[in-house]
Amino acid sequence: MSHLPFLHRFALAAVPLALAACASGTDPRPPEMALPNGFLHASAEDAPTAIQPDWWAVYADADLDRLLRRVGEANTDLAQAEARWRQALAQVDAARALALPQLGAGASATRSGGNAASGSSAGTRQLYAAGLDLSWTPDLWGRAALSRASAQASADAQAALRDAAKLALQLAAAQGHVRLRALDAQLVLQAQADTAYARSLQVTRLQYEAGLVARADVIQAETQLQSLRTQVFTLQRQRALEANALALLAGSTPAEFPIAARGSALPAVPPVPAAVPGELLRRRPDLAAAERSLAAAHARLGVAQRAWLPDLTLSASNTWQASSLARLLDAPARVWSLGPQLAATLFDGGARRADEATFLAAYDEQAAAWRGGVLAAVRETEDALVQLATLAEQDLQQQQLVALASENERVVGYRYEAGEISFLEVATAQNLALAARRAALDVQAERLAASMALVAALGGGWQPVR
Repeated sequence: MSHLPFLHRFALAAVPLALAACASGTDPRPPEMALPNGFLHASAEDAPTAIQPDWWAVYADADLDRLLRRVGEANTDLAQAEARWRQALAQVDAARALALPQLGAGASATRSGGNAASGSSAGTRQLYAAGLDLSWTPDLWGRAALSRASAQASADAQAALRDAAKLALQLAAAQGHVRLRALDAQLVLQAQADTAYARSLQVTRLQYEAGLVARADVIQAETQLQSLRTQVFTLQRQRALEANALALLAGSTPAEFPIAARGSALPAVPPVPAAVPGELLRRRPDLAAAERSLAAAHARLGVAQRAWLPDLTLSASNTWQASSLARLLDAPARVWSLGPQLAATLFDGGARRADEATFLAAYDEQAAAWRGGVLAAVRETEDALVQLATLAEQDLQQQQLVALASENERVVGYRYEAGEISFLEVATAQNLALAARRAALDVQAERLAASMALVAALGGGWQPVR
């Protein structure tokens, strides 16, 4: 009999050590997905250059650099994504605490008394108590480890989603900046056309005064100039709205983040970076987030599958009791307990089976979302590649059209001044040249936007946190 306490304590110490190997939190690999060896619309001339985290630096635009850095620092949507990531990190700490022992302390003071059977009053009794309680539930079946794995995977997914949000917001700001600069260029073009149209009106008036042309030519020249001048308000309104949108992306008001007009040419389109579809899986933060969400769903499924297994709780308590507070601090009576408890639910009406089915369906949902995200990433890259390829050729053709329209405008102007043609041909030539120049600016802006979209589709130089 004297050996029983020793054996009892030895068994309590040996049980968690013997069963610790059962705990596991394996991280699954995502489903296999076959991808082609190259993009359909990729060119052999694409440059095999690495994309840097400050991917916009290749456009050599100081205003663009200032804007995108401000977006990364002050955007409110990005601040929300950062807060969600911090919440997920807190859940990792909470999940880690599940496997640790729990220590509690308590104190109480009670006063009791009653009537004796004879009806006389019995004396009251006071009791002071203080104690410590220690309990630990060993992770016999790996539930706590899987909970930690799920929380960590969810935190990693939130971190990747934060980075994906940052890339998307900076892409939106960069493309908005291109539209803004294209509107600035359109306003410069509008001012040049205003000067040319005003000169044509002056020539027409002189010829009318000399009796060389009819009054109708003067009216037509005036109408053309007035029509041009009314269009400038549309461009100014569009620019103001674009600037307001960029200020919002920068986390500021338009008054706090003004963007001055600039009449310089749009930046050149950089070389197209080369890539293969398989690299998207490690380059894009949104795909990394989908993969981590899949791992979290797998871990939650494992927790649900282990819900059928019993829990073992080891507990110990030590309580000091005395009839007065002074005696509690001096020489109290001590009561202690030590022992294991094994608990399992034998019947729950199918609740655990329903939970397992729920988490299995959630895992299948995340797996489908991951596959869909990969396909969407390939499609976005292909879209950007085909836009860049066709827009580059369209830009060349448009520049030829601008050159021809400008030459036609010059020749027609000479002929009109010589009295060989009516002003209608002059107006037609001028409008055609202006339309060609406007279209050329639009094509250049589209090329820049497509170039930026390709960089974002390839991950924007994102690197996972090691």
